[in-house]
Amino acid sequence: MNVRRVLAPNPGPYTGDGTNTYVLDSEGEALIIDPGPNDERHLQAILASVESLAPQMILVTHTHEDHAPAANPLAAMLSVPVAGHGPGREFKPDRILVDNDIVEFGGTTVRAVATPGHSPDHLCFLAESALFTGDHIMGGSSVFVEDMTAYMASLRKVQRLPLDVLYPGHGPAEHDPPAVIAEYIEHRLERERQIVEAVESGRTDVNAIVATVYAQVDSALLPLAAIAVHAHLRKLAVEGVVRVDGDEVTLL
Repeated sequence: MNVRRVLAPNPGPYTGDGTNTYVLDSEGEALIIDPGPNDERHLQAILASVESLAPQMILVTHTHEDHAPAANPLAAMLSVPVAGHGPGREFKPDRILVDNDIVEFGGTTVRAVATPGHSPDHLCFLAESALFTGDHIMGGSSVFVEDMTAYMASLRKVQRLPLDVLYPGHGPAEHDPPAVIAEYIEHRLERERQIVEAVESGRTDVNAIVATVYAQVDSALLPLAAIAVHAHLRKLAVEGVVRVDGDEVTLL
């Protein structure tokens, strides 16, 4: 199996250099993962990348606007089905995938790995010893998380897979998966410790916690930081560490 990356022209504070679209080819057949935004330049670049191949299917890790909207237009151009966890904005799958579902192409097997946390509908895709991680793990940066309890469980789930390489939805490939995943877990645990310490020091308002814990973060990313803090606080509340009443936080 060969892997090609086609970078979407959508750089930004939330997308890095842009969304990574992946073209997997095996025995003359191709599978496309995360065709990205519905941008004509990007669609043409993807089409050029599969010109000598026989595309079989388009897979989508999740339905955020930088990953899924091009799937259905591209599928119509190539006359292939699209598959993902479920429908979303500008995305309608022909096949619904759940954990451990298998997609086959060119003698290669791709397995869906349910990894909720970044979003409820998030899937990774395992092909041989490569994991296509969408926004579950990003090359060289952390991700924003909607459900921290689910996200931590999903990180530990992929930690148990026999992996040689991670292909993220943004950023470069990672060739030491055990170290990267362990770093992601430790990063989240450290953020959790920082949040508890901020509350202990008198920062009992969510905005004050964000300002303290993410003091060194680009201000453009603070809205995502606030989402992460809320996700951490919901997890800590379930664990009986804090009580959250609106934007007010107290230790238990």
